[in-house]
Amino acid sequence: MDEKLKEQNYVEELIEIIRSTKSNEELRDKLSDYHENDIADAFVRLDEEERKRLYPILGAEQVAEIFTYIDDPDLYLNELDLDKAARVISYMDSDDAVDVLDELDDSKQAQLVELLDEESSHDIKMIQSYEDDEIGSKMTTNFIVIKNDLTIRQAMRELIRQAGENDNILTVYVTDEAGKFYGAIDLKDLIIARENNALEDIISTSYPYLRDHEQISECIERMKDYAEDSIPVLDENDEILGVITSQDIVEVVDDEMGDDYAKLAGLTAEEDLQETLVESMKKRLPWLIILLVLGMGVSSVVGIFETVVAVIPIVMCFQSLILDMAGNVGTQSLAVTIRVLVDENLTSKQKRHLVGKEMRVGFMNGLFLGILAFSFIGLYVWLLKNNPVSHAFIISGCVGLALMIAMVISSLVGTLIPMLFHKIKIDPAVASGPLITTINDLVAVVTYYGLVWLLLIDVLHFA
Repeated sequence: MDEKLKEQNYVEELIEIIRSTKSNEELRDKLSDYHENDIADAFVRLDEEERKRLYPILGAEQVAEIFTYIDDPDLYLNELDLDKAARVISYMDSDDAVDVLDELDDSKQAQLVELLDEESSHDIKMIQSYEDDEIGSKMTTNFIVIKNDLTIRQAMRELIRQAGENDNILTVYVTDEAGKFYGAIDLKDLIIARENNALEDIISTSYPYLRDHEQISECIERMKDYAEDSIPVLDENDEILGVITSQDIVEVVDDEMGDDYAKLAGLTAEEDLQETLVESMKKRLPWLIILLVLGMGVSSVVGIFETVVAVIPIVMCFQSLILDMAGNVGTQSLAVTIRVLVDENLTSKQKRHLVGKEMRVGFMNGLFLGILAFSFIGLYVWLLKNNPVSHAFIISGCVGLALMIAMVISSLVGTLIPMLFHKIKIDPAVASGPLITTINDLVAVVTYYGLVWLLLIDVLHFA
């Protein structure tokens, strides 16, 4: 196999070509052999002077393609004057153009939108009109649409005409005489159709669609399940406004996972390296304040049991063990529950089954770990703390029992809290790991010291 075909990283090669003394025509011809993603990787490693030399050689259309593969295209858009920047944006898919414009300050954004052609300006303003959590904010107007009363030949001719401006051609969308969504045609079916076939025969009239104001979080699973290259987005009048492409779906899923991960870590939103200190603090402080209040509640509960610690000081040694295990178990149940709750069709019976299963898992794990704790803590108190063997194993038995009970209750808490949040239409991921852990700390403290008080002091009269 040719060595060139084995090489997957073309960045160094591209930089060498760009920095060569080739004429503009030769350079343009050479760069046309490479994918825009590879050019984008090389692009960000050039200095500003080299990029400015490259812009007119590539042309606005190819620069627009390259910018869609760059993480912060607004930084490079600022290297162009307003007219050229507006031309680049006009060649971008509408959703990509909105993403770039959103990174610019309001005044420059307004100036650029004014310089755009009427169609691009309309599409961008329409997408910007949606909230960030609505499907409409993620759609693109790059799609092919034809009428359902065309012949096969007319449909092919219309496809070719529109493909000059829209490259999402794998699925062709169809509207009726009133302009309402009628169905979709797979490009392959249109290509192999005979001229004397009716267009109606190859139209899928029960094709999936999304509504423009639907919440992204509520239809992610639907988008993933259909696994189409694109899904149409309709307004309340059943007219096609745009499409969600497979690339958009990947980005949406990634964004949702990032947000959920941030919430599980106790952040109000995802962070990145470019954020200022103040912005990062704003995302972290709200949960930290809530957790501080809850933590003070846990500490005050511990204070209630100070007489227990005064009578049997050694029980303090095992407090962190109970708290840590309860927090870990609660977080595990939380992760499982959030994953299950993604399915909007989950029945009440399935939810009850999940609660029962998590409690059984918590009980069996607690029983196993409780026995281990009973054995090892008993030996520790007996051999290393020089306590009578009966005394040692009574204490370790109380610790093991408290551990088991705390793990069962923590599993229940880690399952029920996200279910409650889901029930009242709050994102279950908000029941973050730190929140569950803190609540389970409270549960574990009450369970542990309550059992010590009841069994060791009230029943067995340890002193």
